[in-house]
Formats: sequence, C-alpha cells, structure tokens
Amino acid sequence: MQALIHVAHPATASLPPDWAGIGSCALPVAADAVTDLMQCHAVVHTVTVPLIAEIDFVRFTCEPGSLLWLRPGQAVRFETAEPAPAGDEVAKPDEPGPALTIVFRSGLFTADDLPGLSPDDPDGPARQPVMPPDPREFRAAFERLARDAGGTPGPATAALLRHELAAVLLRLALLDPGPALAGHVESRTFERFRRRLEEGYPHTRRVEDYAAELSCSVRTLTRASLAITGRTAKQVVDDRVALQARRLLAATPLSVAEVGRSLGFGEPTNFGRFFHRETGLSPGQFRARFTTDRPSGIPGQRSPAD
Repeated sequence: MQALIHVAHPATASLPPDWAGIGSCALPVAADAVTDLMQCHAVVHTVTVPLIAEIDFVRFTCEPGSLLWLRPGQAVRFETAEPAPAGDEVAKPDEPGPALTIVFRSGLFTADDLPGLSPDDPDGPARQPVMPPDPREFRAAFERLARDAGGTPGPATAALLRHELAAVLLRLALLDPGPALAGHVESRTFERFRRRLEEGYPHTRRVEDYAAELSCSVRTLTRASLAITGRTAKQVVDDRVALQARRLLAATPLSVAEVGRSLGFGEPTNFGRFFHRETGLSPGQFRARFTTDRPSGIPGQRSPAD
C-alpha cells in the first residue's frame, strides 16, 4: 500500500483502500511525534481529551467534540494537550482513543456530488478546529463510517461510504462556510489566481506568468490580491513557495538542494537567499528544528476486512 504520509518508511502508514477510497484510522499522538506530510484527506473528531494539532506550523487546540479537516500536502503533527488520565480514570478498552478519524482520497467526489463544496480546495471548511452544536451527531456519523469501512468490500459498500462521507462533509460546510467573499471582480480574479497558483508554484514565481495565463494584467492581479488578502500578488506567490519549502524541509529527507530544485531554484544559494528572506532562517537552521527519527503522530490505516 502507498503511504498515508510522506515518510522514509512508508510501511508505517497507509492510504485508504483502493476499493472504497475511504477508511477509518487510529490517531496515535505523542509529545515527541514528528511532523509529516499528509498524502490524503483526514477528518478528525476529537473525543476524549484536548489535542494539540500543528498544521503547517500553526498550533491549534482541538477540544473534545471538535472537528478538523486535514488536507493532502499539509505538514501535520499531533500531541496531547494534557497528561493522560491515571488510575481508575484510564479510558475504557472500548473507547476509540483521543480521536475518531476518517481518511479519504483526493478526487473521490465530482463537482456535482457536493454542491458548493470542493473537497480538494485547500481553503475549504474546518481548516482549524470547529465545534458543532451537538458533537454527538458527528460522533455517531464517524462511528458508523468506521464500522462500514470495516465491512465487506464491494461496490455497494463503497457507494454507502461515499454517501455517508458526503453527508459529513456537507454538514461541515454548513457549520463552517468560511469567509463570505464579495461577488465583485477582485474576488473572482483572486480565486482564479489562487487556484492556478496551486498548480503553478513549483514551476514559476513570476506574477507576469500567472497574469498571462489568466488573461489579465499584473496590476489587476495585485489589486485583487491586496483587496482579498492585504498582500501583493508577488507576496502571495512567495508565501506559497515558502510554505512548501518549509513543509519539505520539516517532513521529508530531501536535501536542501533537492527541495530548492523541486521549487524551481536552479542553484542552492538562490534558494537559500529566498528562504532566509521569507522566514528569517537559513534552510539548515529551519530543518534543525525538526527530526525524522521519532514515532509518527499521523494515523495508520486499519486493515480492511478483505
């Protein structure tokens, strides 16, 4: 099986099974867990104790009952926010652990399956923990998904899992619709720019290239970016490249030169100057904050009943 996360030893975790594209995972957490890259989607429902989720180097507290949606490519690390209970307060054997987690592959749904929601949009709902009015409803839905994912593989079971997951994702979108962007031309232009940037950032950092692809001027892109984010179009591009550089430095064994080449830098010195300008650290200094020889905090796939 392919790895759920990008690690040196992929056997430690796996993607959802091919027959369904959806699975249920355990979520081990540890104070010394490493930062890993997600290879698929994961929707996490915290159950027993608060968790600390570090997503793309931003820390969030996930209170019991909260929901969090992790996207492919994100750098992720989990740890407990408080010591585990002791004595007669130890969790019962039938408890699911600190969280219930459902994982699913990119491209599982078409645009018509989830009206108003694009699951592969990195700016979609629950990018940070959200608390539903009645967490028990989501817990029941997650437990049902987990049970069905462990059932007999086949087209009917796969269709059922997609139906159940679609209901969860749509409820999440209703719960956390995200910022309401005005319907003016700047918001539409920026949305097109942002989507194109997700595909193009490894190949070009030139705003002129994006403007040409979108049939507009650099000035138009910059005006749209400033209106929506307060950042110029060039800053938005560089922010995205710097984020990917940090992800790869923190969570993969790629050398600094390899990271730079994957982002379009022909010379390591040019990449080093760019990274220092954007982060205030050299690539080596940033990488030194992370290690890869500790247990992963990202879930492994439970073996399907096949």
